[in-house]
Amino acid sequence: MSELNNPVDPIKAERHAEKMAKKKAARNKIMATKNRTGGLLVVHTGKGKGKSTAAFGMVCRAIGHGMKVAVIQFVKGKWETGERKVLEAFPGQVEIRTMGEGFTWDTQDLERDIAAARSAWEQAKEMMADPSYGMVLMDELNIVLRYGYLQIDEVVETLTRKRDDLHVIVTGRNAKDSLIEAADLVTDMTMVKHPFRSGFKAQAGIEF
Repeated sequence: MSELNNPVDPIKAERHAEKMAKKKAARNKIMATKNRTGGLLVVHTGKGKGKSTAAFGMVCRAIGHGMKVAVIQFVKGKWETGERKVLEAFPGQVEIRTMGEGFTWDTQDLERDIAAARSAWEQAKEMMADPSYGMVLMDELNIVLRYGYLQIDEVVETLTRKRDDLHVIVTGRNAKDSLIEAADLVTDMTMVKHPFRSGFKAQAGIEF
């Protein structure tokens, strides 16, 4: 018989209850000091998978709370992604602007890449200024910042001066230090293993 099927030692159970009660009291004390609300600047970066996936998860949460969300895709314009198909089911709450033309090695045209990045940034600023949006996702903005297609100082200044009630999410590896410093929430996705190294190509439902 497994240990889970055995009766719990009453002394052990009492000690556990006392320990959990202390943890709950300490937790309640900490939570009592957390009373701020408002728009956050969120950055998902790192070499691991899941940056955009996590961001789209937050978009789904926002939709569930009745918020209106804007999504600007700076790079993955050519991809028919699963998340796009799902979000298109909420036309009254989600506006998706696909501004990218694929990765820079796909276009092989620096001038066109820069023009696409700047057009996407202008669209993003316009959506940030629209008070009807509660969240704006700038997918792969870090990529165009890494290549210098946009001025990082202008981007950081604009993001830090956003409306107080607006959440902004920025994704992409190699986030700039100044953006990380300005953000309220930063997650660095760490790659432990990736199927690409074992010969797997990008697959529907996993990568897109």
